[in-house]
Amino acid sequence: MNVLVIICLVLAALPLVMLLINLLFYRRPRTPAGLSIEKVSILIPARNEQDNIEQAIMAALNSKGVDVEVVVLDDGSTDDTAAIVQRLAADDSRVRLIQGKPLPAGWMGKNFACAQLAQAATGHWLLFQDADVHLSQDAVSRLAGHAQNRDIDLLSGVPQQITHSLGERLIIPLINLVLLGYLPMIGVRLTRHPMFAAGVGQFVLARREAYLDVGGHGAIRSQIQDGVALPRAFRGKGYFSDLADLTGLVFCRMYQDFSQVWQGFAKNAHEGMGSPGAIGVWTTLLLGGHVLPWVGAAVSALLGRPETGLFLAAGLLSLVARAISALRFRQNLSGVLLHPVGMLLIVMIQWYGLFRFKSRNPIAWKGRLPA
Repeated sequence: MNVLVIICLVLAALPLVMLLINLLFYRRPRTPAGLSIEKVSILIPARNEQDNIEQAIMAALNSKGVDVEVVVLDDGSTDDTAAIVQRLAADDSRVRLIQGKPLPAGWMGKNFACAQLAQAATGHWLLFQDADVHLSQDAVSRLAGHAQNRDIDLLSGVPQQITHSLGERLIIPLINLVLLGYLPMIGVRLTRHPMFAAGVGQFVLARREAYLDVGGHGAIRSQIQDGVALPRAFRGKGYFSDLADLTGLVFCRMYQDFSQVWQGFAKNAHEGMGSPGAIGVWTTLLLGGHVLPWVGAAVSALLGRPETGLFLAAGLLSLVARAISALRFRQNLSGVLLHPVGMLLIVMIQWYGLFRFKSRNPIAWKGRLPA
């Protein structure tokens, strides 16, 4: 029991310490006054996004301090997505709609859509964003200006996540905690090694010349996790990718309910935390540091063991990390008290996603199976 307590304390302290250190590096960017920012192409792949696309386009068009164009690819939508974009394009020449081509063998749908969007873009900077992402008025100028001023070839980060249902609040905020609790930002910032590649596919800003030299999305055509795979491809060619805090600048409601959260996180688990080589490590880190302390405290209390207080201390360390993350990234605090439940669910999702992948029963998303 004493060894188990020590393991729990170490695994609970690790993400808290890492988070506190990383917050010194992970900050919102500032653009120097007077910097002339080069043109940005805002590129949006859209498949059945009639509920989101107008707000996404209008937010992009409201960008201040930078010349932008908005190019939307209709990826075989069966709803009014294309009609909405055409209406907006008729009112503003900065908006263009292109029709997606049939998906070739070996390509993931989003990667192929982004590759086509890049070909149609005219800007020096290529900003790939999801259709459910909304930009603040100064988001593009601050982020593109920051990348341009710091010679960053690819810039990404976690948008401020909008959550309403309990299922969303339990799981989605864990993106920030897992990213900053386990990835050493000093490695991201001071090296170009691919092992420190990180990003979120909801928002990726790339320098056009570097993107083309890397091979663009064609270099990661078969991969689902484009947010990680593209920075890794950039770093593999010697380019610099970085992360920035997008809180207050970029907003996203990723999913609408727990069912969507489960399916959405599971569909690409086998390329990330739920990959065969990583799932054992992540299961140990997440359950050992965030769930096991509470189980240990309950069992030791029932048995009258003296380790109860130490198990509780480990559990409180994990709650402190979650609370700091929630406050820093403006997340609803209701998920903090149920943090062990959220961590247990995220581990279950990873195992479910890996099982579906191994059983050759992939998860369809928006009516499409992986190619």
